[in-house]
Amino acid sequence: MSGEQPARVSVDVEVSGHIIDSLILPKILDQILTRGGRFEIKSFQIGQQRDDPSYALIEVQADQWSKLDEILASIADHGAVPVNNLDCRLEAADLDGAFPEGFYATTNQRTEVRIDGQWIPVEDQEMDCGIVVDRQERKARCVAMADVKKGQWVVVGYNGVRVYPQERTAERHSEFEFMTSAVSTEKPKGVAIRRIATEMRQARSEGGRILVVAGPAVVHTGSGPHLCRLIRAGYVDVLFAGNALAAHDIEEALFGTSLGVRLDRGEIAEAGHEHHLRTINRIRRVGGIRRAVEQGLLARGIMFECVRHGVDFLLAGSIRDDGPLPEVITDVLEAQRLMRRKLRGVTFCLMLATTLHSIAVGNLLPAWVRVVCVDINPSTAIKLSDRGSIQTLGLVTDVEPFLRALVDELEISDC
Repeated sequence: MSGEQPARVSVDVEVSGHIIDSLILPKILDQILTRGGRFEIKSFQIGQQRDDPSYALIEVQADQWSKLDEILASIADHGAVPVNNLDCRLEAADLDGAFPEGFYATTNQRTEVRIDGQWIPVEDQEMDCGIVVDRQERKARCVAMADVKKGQWVVVGYNGVRVYPQERTAERHSEFEFMTSAVSTEKPKGVAIRRIATEMRQARSEGGRILVVAGPAVVHTGSGPHLCRLIRAGYVDVLFAGNALAAHDIEEALFGTSLGVRLDRGEIAEAGHEHHLRTINRIRRVGGIRRAVEQGLLARGIMFECVRHGVDFLLAGSIRDDGPLPEVITDVLEAQRLMRRKLRGVTFCLMLATTLHSIAVGNLLPAWVRVVCVDINPSTAIKLSDRGSIQTLGLVTDVEPFLRALVDELEISDC
């Protein structure tokens, strides 16, 4: 029996940036070992100054090509790029609504593809999509599976694709380190809210757009007036919600109740269980929320303020909805498409007391958009992070005291 070692296959990869303090390099090496490979660091240059990038050239080894391909796929998400100077491989989609086998599945990190020797940034970055390339225009963009069309050129495999992982900057480290640990109810809420207010001021001053994703608990808990103040003060550019938030917000404006409960006294109103249905019916009879505002039927509340102050809103429906309200989009694929359009230019996202909508929107956001998730249930923020929205900062608290404190911190008067 021969004592020779089995033949091994290898590929050199390189990675650069803040790969030490962002723990990118350890993650890459761990992925190689965990998946049964080996590595040899051929070159390692450490940045001398705080802002200087570091660089590593690594030989990745495996027993067979299939195992090596698996390793390369796992470390590509961390920015490790094979040193082969190959263009990305393109294959034409052979039918609508499906990618070719072996398509490159995107992350929410900044990505580039190599076309004719030139690296091209991928537009509309989003996780769990494919990359469609227009060779004549020399453009590449993320496209959802349902939206790919027959004949479009789709990136296949990992050659000619490089990812730039979101790095932990010194500012983020110093100001938000206490929020990046496991989700906990024991984090200092006052400090967190002050820093969230700073982020919102910065987003507004720099011309970024602020997105609020809100669930009906915002109305049920009596938080509606606080959100109205944020809208009036110009801290909300886009609102994503479902039928329930709008229905109960308008119910409160028309009947003073939410789910039949009087918010001023906490008492159940007589026949209050009918109020949300009568609310939806009235809005449907006049032709929608905007028509209700124009006609004076709706004169206060979150949806009123959105119409009055030109806040772009999108209401995505679900199978549970009563009515629904005329503006509610019941086609989930169409709702996704419209969300993607309205997300362009968003730099800060505040998610308030909604698990399903928060996770749905988190899947659509690129990694460089700051996300703050506020929920009484810690699993909401945990699920967001587990599903790839690693930029999420979770705050476990009831939404009403949070919004009240945020409005005070932003020094918004009762305008």
